[in-house]
Amino acid sequence: MMTTNSIDVPLQAYLVLAAILFCTGVWGLINSRNAVRVLMSIELMLNAVNINLMAFSSYIDGQLIRGQVFAIFVITVAAAEAAVGLAILLSLYRNRETVDMERFNLLRW
Repeated sequence: MMTTNSIDVPLQAYLVLAAILFCTGVWGLINSRNAVRVLMSIELMLNAVNINLMAFSSYIDGQLIRGQVFAIFVITVAAAEAAVGLAILLSLYRNRETVDMERFNLLRW
């Protein structure tokens, strides 16, 4: 008789959660005119990828931690992206006094 304290969650549950997060991120990326919301949507999409990496690592690798290592790399890249994105956004806000994506026309001729 084997008893465990944890509840076994099927892989499909993690994949559905990640798909919902990713689709929410894509929807926010397409429909949002606010630059801060666009950055948050990108973060949601990266977190959905992290959930997939962790779920597949847990179910396929077993004792190896390849998915966790890749997730750490994704988190590092996401932190760098957020820092650079917020710095650019702050610079644009100082010049234009808005965070509306439609009004950023600095690269147009």
